[in-house]
Amino acid sequence: MREEPKTMRLAGIVRESIVDGPGFRFCVFCQGCPHDCPGCHNMETHDFQSGREVELARILEEIDKNPMLSGVTFTGGEPFCQPEAFAALAHEVKRRGLDIVTFSGYTYEELVKKAKENPAAEDLLDQTRLLVDGRFREEEKDLSLRFRGSRNQRIIDMDATRREGQMLLWDQD
Repeated sequence: MREEPKTMRLAGIVRESIVDGPGFRFCVFCQGCPHDCPGCHNMETHDFQSGREVELARILEEIDKNPMLSGVTFTGGEPFCQPEAFAALAHEVKRRGLDIVTFSGYTYEELVKKAKENPAAEDLLDQTRLLVDGRFREEEKDLSLRFRGSRNQRIIDMDATRREGQMLLWDQD
């Protein structure tokens, strides 16, 4: 059995958001991203050596301060570069009755492959209710899109995908 991580490297948090998933959300911004998408609005999150180590317990304390939250969003940076820590945090968040939205520059198909090789990536994917996938593409930027920045990115309903055995998009747009 693997030891649960106690910390994660973060760029920061946003305690209250209505633009990073449905409902009233707490957002955890991962530090480190390999994608380096031109035009990314979170360029400061790309450097893996930047940011700071934060205890998972401290993040949970902050989440617990707000009874109005409907969920927690993992964004970045790239959460799947720290899947052990984000999966551990996701389990604790779900124990509190909150859902998880995960943003990833990887596509769903790439993450399914990663999950076959890395149990922590599989665990993080399993804890995710909605997955916003795909790299930001400046040439497909569209500010009218809900919860994403470019037309190639998808919002995948992971609960329905698991239930039906095939990738299904979230139809709440």
